[in-house]
Amino acid sequence: MTVRTCLPWPDNRLRTKAQDVAEITDDIRAIWDDMIDTMEAMPGVGLAAPQIGVMLRLAVVDGSAERGRAVRLANPEILHSSIELREHDEASPNLPGVSAKVKRPRAVTVKFLNEQGIVDRRDFVGIEATSVQHQIDHLNGRMYFDRLSKIKRDMLLRKARKST
Repeated sequence: MTVRTCLPWPDNRLRTKAQDVAEITDDIRAIWDDMIDTMEAMPGVGLAAPQIGVMLRLAVVDGSAERGRAVRLANPEILHSSIELREHDEASPNLPGVSAKVKRPRAVTVKFLNEQGIVDRRDFVGIEATSVQHQIDHLNGRMYFDRLSKIKRDMLLRKARKST
């Protein structure tokens, strides 16, 4: 298990849609282990494989207070989103030093391949719902600031450039 380096914005891989995972193998499980180590080292509540340069549809999410309860997801897909929205301050290790308030559905139902390679379905609420949606954005080549207005996005990117 290894803490991996996160790609710096504006690496093109952060704008590229990740490839589906065909099957869950020991190599995939090892990537998930590295992702969890990397997420814990930040510390964060989620990580998507493209953030560390692995262009596969893999994500990990752990919003538990006690930690150590990471959900490993391959090919996650949102099946249902709540109407009620939740605002949360989001950030990314790919663009350190800045964050922004983003509104997303408060709860989502997600279908994914679990670590046994079985199609699973799970409801995520609160911080974990925010995180899983954030990770799916990464898998689709989107960053959280893409959900901001052009003015707010431009201000955030200008601030990020000044802090590097």
